[in-house]
Amino acid sequence: MSSTDADPPLSGVWSAREPWPEPTEKRTWQIGLDERRAAIEAAVPGWTDPKRFPPIGRLSGSIFRLARAVGPWAVFERRRSDGRVRLSRRLRLAAEDLGPTYIKLAQIISAGRGLFPEAIVDEFARCRDQVPAEDFATVSAIVAEELQFPIDEVFVEFDREPLAAASIAQVHRAVLRSPFAGAGEEVVVKVQRPTISAQVEADIGVLSWLAVRLVGRIPIASLANPPALVDLFAHTISEELDFRLEAQNMLDVSAVLAKLGQDSFIVPRPHPQLVTRRVLVMERLDGFAFDDADGIIGAGIDTHAVIRTGMIGFLEGALLHGVFHGDLHAGNIFITRSGETALLDFGITGRLDDLQRRAFLRLMLSATTANTKGQLAALRDLGALPLDVDLDEMIAELELDQPLADPLEMEQQEMIAEMRRIVSGLLAYGARIPKELMLFMKNMIFIDGAIASLAPDLDMLGEVAHVAAHFATAHGGTLADEIGFDADSYEVDLDGIKDGLGIDRSVTRFTYAELIERRELIRSRLSRD
Repeated sequence: MSSTDADPPLSGVWSAREPWPEPTEKRTWQIGLDERRAAIEAAVPGWTDPKRFPPIGRLSGSIFRLARAVGPWAVFERRRSDGRVRLSRRLRLAAEDLGPTYIKLAQIISAGRGLFPEAIVDEFARCRDQVPAEDFATVSAIVAEELQFPIDEVFVEFDREPLAAASIAQVHRAVLRSPFAGAGEEVVVKVQRPTISAQVEADIGVLSWLAVRLVGRIPIASLANPPALVDLFAHTISEELDFRLEAQNMLDVSAVLAKLGQDSFIVPRPHPQLVTRRVLVMERLDGFAFDDADGIIGAGIDTHAVIRTGMIGFLEGALLHGVFHGDLHAGNIFITRSGETALLDFGITGRLDDLQRRAFLRLMLSATTANTKGQLAALRDLGALPLDVDLDEMIAELELDQPLADPLEMEQQEMIAEMRRIVSGLLAYGARIPKELMLFMKNMIFIDGAIASLAPDLDMLGEVAHVAAHFATAHGGTLADEIGFDADSYEVDLDGIKDGLGIDRSVTRFTYAELIERRELIRSRLSRD
């Protein structure tokens, strides 16, 4: 969806109260956004050029802190049975000490369960935005400079203490003055940290310089080698540094959800005038924190419906329109008292071109029909595999067409050897994780965890069948036009899905709680001495 359309996208899954009049003309902050997005994308390769020597002060400081974390581990803890756990903890503390860029990278890694070592994922999941808030004088100066008005001419109230202080920005509750809104309209004001843009660019330079020197020197149990991970991270974080892009993302995602009829979602409106590169004023919404399962259930909200609409809405937005919220986590979502899912923080938004979107459609269809070659072909078209890869050879060599052995029937060393065989084989074929696939997988991993919290008794097999049936009936015509889908011959291969989960084909119902129990058993086996 282009941000250069003549008319602003007024449709969306908004709150009913309309806090301010929508303009009939182009919002000034939207002008030139497509060019701005392209310019940011074009600048990233310069940030990640490993030949470019990074700022010496930041490089030496980063090396010192990382060496202080890894050195004692290498000498005293490396051979301990919990060596990986200890190293992961030391790296988390180093990231928190190094500041916003490293914290953000750790959070990205923490969402990559299955892509990165379990110990690192578990520890980095504890890495929150441990960043002290900027003082109010700094915040006030930035707001006044960006909005070109003194802060008290725009806001009747502006809380000195932030609601939250994160890596890139902090948010404050405020109340708008007329004529910017109706009297007493509460808003949230997102204010970028004063030097974060320069700091992120410098830190990415350091990470890129270090990454190429770490290849082959550290164990990587993932499909993202250090340079590829830094490149992915740079492309992900770069757009977060311009809040005009975030405001456009809010309009675009909201419009897509409205077009799909997904009225169980709600997105806060960005203010039509009060949006700049470093300040974003938006409507304030409230509700239950997403991880407040007791509060949500206690309010009588159907948590199964929350999960189902969340899954379908995310998939429809990505697969049919190529736009989706790219950073789902508990801090970016809450549930309103009427049961709507409110989406916040659109700094990271996935945008797929038509080729990528159709590849995702084929990936989903192939997954539900247990078509291994179809899945690999879709991954190839997404950029996860080289275009010239011989898929038949790859399937045969890695035995990807064989039913998975039940991990619970394997010895620990067998499991580890099998995992290494597949990962090393994929790497040998040039496998990588492109940005769009990483964002998609991060969201699927989050939804996976949300089920554990809100609907552990959900039948996974039944839910797969339900989602597949929804796409076949609601969007069969679109799928037929775009990827040659034939609704008459389509049938979900539940046996193939059971094989992928490693469960017996005779099982007719498999809840998420059972899946979690199974995972824990596998993890405990892998962690034994």
